[in-house]
Parts: sequence; structure tokens; C-alpha cells
Amino acid sequence: MSSFANAPRAGLGRRLAAWIYDFMVALAVYMSAGALLFALFVGLLSLGVVDDRGLEHASDVLQASGLWLTLNEIGKLLAVAWLFVWSWSKSGQTLGMRAWRLRVQCPSGALMSRKQAGYRALYAFGGVANLSLLWDDQQQALHDRLSGSEVVELTLEQNRALMEQRSGR
Repeated sequence: MSSFANAPRAGLGRRLAAWIYDFMVALAVYMSAGALLFALFVGLLSLGVVDDRGLEHASDVLQASGLWLTLNEIGKLLAVAWLFVWSWSKSGQTLGMRAWRLRVQCPSGALMSRKQAGYRALYAFGGVANLSLLWDDQQQALHDRLSGSEVVELTLEQNRALMEQRSGR
């Protein structure tokens, strides 16, 4: 059993504060993925794999194609989802969660599997599911319950220990 198993569950205020930080990181990942995917699209366009439809600019070709536009958006959203899945399954913390001393975990205190973290990301609805804490007296949001996880508040010492563990000290 982990030393985090008995940590108190985090409330809505701290979760929303961490969400603001994580939104900024997610936006940067979304934009970076968009740039990479657009570069890939331009490459496919220049190789003739994608028909330019007589349009002059690659961005116009992308906007005119429902299929490529949809694939582009799905790719960007998957990159953002992977950020959360990777963070939650590797350390239980995103950047915002580190700053606000929060950790997502299994009720036993163990880290979530990637599959479990993937379900959590799917059920979170971009963080909106946190609002279900307004009527939950056990401090478990909808995505906590559906994914079999919990978000706990760490002490300063626990948070430092996690950071030292990540840095290899």
C-alpha cells in the first residue's frame, strides 16, 4: 500500500486551479500538434497524395476537405489526451497538479494504468466533469468514479518526495 492511500481527497477549488495551469499546457500541446500535423499535411499535398482541388494555399485545401480537417482535429485532441494519460500513469500528476499538490491515483494509492488513465481522460469532458463535485459529498467527480480513481491533496513533504523521485535524487 502506498503512502498516498490515506491522503484526503481534493476539493473543487484546488482542482480548478490545477485545471487552469493544465489548460495552458494542453493548449500549447494542441498548437504544437497542429503545427506538426499541418507540416505533414503540406508534405502529403506536395507529394500529390492529397488533391489540391485547384486551391492555392494548403490551409484552404485543409479547410475544404472534411476528411483531412477531421483527421487533423482528432490528431490534435489525441495529442492532448496523451499528455494527460502519460502524466497520470507515469507520476499521477500533471504540471498543474504538481503546482497545487494534487495527485490522481487508484484508491489503494497506486498509479493508474494507461488504460485506466485513458478512460479517465475520456470521461473528464475537458475538465467539466469536475463540476460534479458540487453535489458529491465524497469528493469524487464523475470521471473519478467512472475510472476507479481519486484525486488527493498531498502535503508539501509528499509533493517534494514525488518531485525528488522523478528527478532521480
